[in-house]
Amino acid sequence: MENRGEKFPLLSQINWEKVGGLVPVVVQDWENGEVLMLAYMNRDALQKTLETGFAHYFSRSRNRLWKKGEESGHTQKVKDILLDCDNDTLLLKVEQKGVACHTGRRSCFFQSFGAGAGAGEVVLDKEKEIQYNFLDKLYHLLLERKMSGDPTTSYTALLYSKGENSILKKVIEEAGEFTFAVKDGEKREIIYEGADLLFHLLVTLAYKDIHWEALVEELKRREGVGGLVEKSRRKER
Repeated sequence: MENRGEKFPLLSQINWEKVGGLVPVVVQDWENGEVLMLAYMNRDALQKTLETGFAHYFSRSRNRLWKKGEESGHTQKVKDILLDCDNDTLLLKVEQKGVACHTGRRSCFFQSFGAGAGAGEVVLDKEKEIQYNFLDKLYHLLLERKMSGDPTTSYTALLYSKGENSILKKVIEEAGEFTFAVKDGEKREIIYEGADLLFHLLVTLAYKDIHWEALVEELKRREGVGGLVEKSRRKER
C-alpha cells in the first residue's frame, strides 16, 4: 500500500489523532487577506486538495467529501497551505472564484457584533445569492431560523424554540395526514401533504445538524443491496 505521507509530507505532519480525524481549515483570500470561511478536512479531503490544486472539504452534516463550488461553480484554487505550530489547524490561501458563502456574500463572516455595530446589531452585506438547488437553500434557511429566527414572526423558529418533542410531534402528525391523503386517493392532496411531511423532515434534520444529502448518500450506499439483506445488517449493528 502506498504511503500517502511520502508523496505529500503534510499528510503525515498533521496530528490527526488530536483533531479526531478532522482538521479545521481557515480559508483566506490570496490577494487581500480576507478571511472567507472555516471548514474541515479529513485525510482524504486534504489529499484530494493536494492532488487537484482545488479545495476539497469534509462535510460533517452530509458525512462526505465535497469540492468547494461543485454546485455553484464558486471554486477555490489553492495558492498556499500553511500548518500552525501545534500541527492541528490549516490555513488555506486561495484564489476565490465568485463568493465563498452559501448566502451569496463574499465571506461567511459578515455578521458584525463589534463596537461599531451597536449592541447585538447584525450588519449584513447586500450581494447576489448563489443559486443552489432548492432543498439545499431551504436547509440553510432552516438552520438560520434555528439559530437566530424570531419565534414571534416565524413558524419554524417557534417550532425550534419549543424543542425536540414538539418537532417530532409535528412529524408524526404530518405523516398521519399524508397517509390519509394517500388512502383518499386525491393526487393534489397527496402532493400537498407530502410536501408538509418533507418540510418537517427537513426541519428535524436541521435541528440535529444533519444535511439532507446524508440520507441520499445512505440510499446510494444501499444500492444493489437487497432489502432483506439490509434489514439483517441493521440487526447486526
